Amino acid sequence: MVAMILVGVLRHYATMLLTSMPSQSLKGIREGCALMRARALRMSQDLHADAFELRRHFLVKAFEEKQYLKNPDAAGAGPANPLQDPTQMTNLMDGLKKNMMMVVPQTIIMAWINFFFSGFILIKLPFPLTVRFKSMLQAGIDTRDMDVTWVSSISWYFLNLMGLQSIFTIILGEGNSAGGLRDMQQMQQMNPAMMAAGAGQSPDATAIFKSEREFLEIAQHRCRLEGVEQRVLEAFGKGASKAAKKTN
Repeated sequence: MVAMILVGVLRHYATMLLTSMPSQSLKGIREGCALMRARALRMSQDLHADAFELRRHFLVKAFEEKQYLKNPDAAGAGPANPLQDPTQMTNLMDGLKKNMMMVVPQTIIMAWINFFFSGFILIKLPFPLTVRFKSMLQAGIDTRDMDVTWVSSISWYFLNLMGLQSIFTIILGEGNSAGGLRDMQQMQQMNPAMMAAGAGQSPDATAIFKSEREFLEIAQHRCRLEGVEQRVLEAFGKGASKAAKKTN
């Protein structure tokens, strides 16, 4: 357990050293912020009808003229190859580095446990368990008569692998890379992107902006502040009149 904690701490700092800062061009940031602005406008209920119409007209016209596209000259040319984008290549390389820092230490520890502690019994759990837990807690030991509460070395390794995240959070703080669970989730999310990159496909920004423009054009806006004066009078007018009568 102590060895796994030390390896996790070293893995966290090694990942921090190998991971480069995320880089993105100013035009790419501007493109993403424009889409976020359009979606926020569609969901907003705090703007007056005239203010909403002005903003909608401005964004629809800007989207039609392709003012916010990162590369307006390539609009309609089909999806670009992400392998030709330095930013995408940097992100892919960072993902590969994180995967390497996750797989290599765990492989070494697993081989070390199998070589030195194969067939060892480490601890006994202080509570009873059913026979169904035998295969999970006594991996590597083929003994039918042994009590289920005894835990083998390999099973204890896997239990620590999945249960040390809270210890790493106390030592290194939130969002650490020691346990590997966060990187595993990122790897699962990154796999479709890598498959798309291998196929030479990436999201078409022109189609995304066209879809967002159509959503803006058909959006039905309703301001929550319409008739607020009447609602306030209805909610508090009767109470204020009754209080005035009692005072008189």
